[in-house]
Amino acid sequence: MKVLVVEDDRKLARFLALALTEEGYVVDTCSRGRDALVQASHIGYALIVLDWMLPDLDGVTVCRELRRSASKVPILMLTARGELGERVTGLDAGADDYMTKPFELEELLARVRAAIRRGQSEPQTLRVGALTLDLVARLVHIGGKRLDLTPREYSLLALFAKNAGRVVPRSEILSQVWETVRDPGSNVIEVNVKNVRDKLGAAGPVIETVRGVGYRMLLIEGKA
Repeated sequence: MKVLVVEDDRKLARFLALALTEEGYVVDTCSRGRDALVQASHIGYALIVLDWMLPDLDGVTVCRELRRSASKVPILMLTARGELGERVTGLDAGADDYMTKPFELEELLARVRAAIRRGQSEPQTLRVGALTLDLVARLVHIGGKRLDLTPREYSLLALFAKNAGRVVPRSEILSQVWETVRDPGSNVIEVNVKNVRDKLGAAGPVIETVRGVGYRMLLIEGKA
């Protein structure tokens, strides 16, 4: 997934780009509103992180121009302006979410994930190799054979399948599956990943460990 960071503070732009890259996103940056409009018109971004104060077009104008062009890309606006009226202005201009500076990185990353999820039209069925997930009925099959998963194992497998080919960081696993931003400091993730791997067996897609980061479901089949 590609994310565009529009921020004229170079230090903050580098910080955001690094944080989002570590989360598994492909990140582009620019510092001017007009450049953001050009890039957004040519590249299918999953999200735009947009600063309010820019040296040419401000973030509100960029939002309005994007929405006027029928762009539906989710927009997370960043600003030092925290007054209610200004937040309303940003949201009315087309922003999907709004964060005031300074902010906590964990919260920003959670809002990024939420905005991207809302911007996606989730299919009812998901397939990765021989693996099939019915996202409505929450059923999983491998080559036509139904797998018996706990609710936690299903949520973990669905997260990997939805992000197949991308490294899913531990922080995202904790947020999406355990609904917490605090690492329990135990091997709870490892235990559940092992259980999912065992139940997938050799017929299922490989879930590889990316040491120090998280896990990635490969887009090929093989022995787990």
